[in-house]
Amino acid sequence: MREWSRRRVRDAVRMLIRQGITPEKIAMSIALGVVLGTVPVLGITTVLCAAAAVAFRLNVAAVQLANWLACPLQIVLLIPFFVMGGYLFGTSTSAQDAAVVVELFRSDLFSALGCAAEMTFYAVLAWLLIALPVMFILYRTLLFLLARLPEGNE
Repeated sequence: MREWSRRRVRDAVRMLIRQGITPEKIAMSIALGVVLGTVPVLGITTVLCAAAAVAFRLNVAAVQLANWLACPLQIVLLIPFFVMGGYLFGTSTSAQDAAVVVELFRSDLFSALGCAAEMTFYAVLAWLLIALPVMFILYRTLLFLLARLPEGNE
């Protein structure tokens, strides 16, 4: 199974290269899709990735595929980004605070939405601090791996 999936990925990348897409563009498409796919706001990554792909003239399908494959990573990183945002900006994000937010939603919806928006804003700022270095490292790693990809059919 592992060899089959590896072969499928390798063949897909070769097909993109044969279509005239440079390894640099493929690496950037994948890196951008993965990084934007981990934004700590559910439901906006598809639009972000499409806009970024068009803006940077990248392969939209490759960016979206990387985005969708990063979805589990986005879910796993939600809590760490919220905690990091709280830590960086001096707001607490403990389990007790989560219970307070739930109670706030029950009693005052608008205040709860404001609190959730503030927490999300801090999480996005925390993500921004990490996104650029991670994207650079991912891009360089993918570029290295794509350069080592054999041209022939195996």
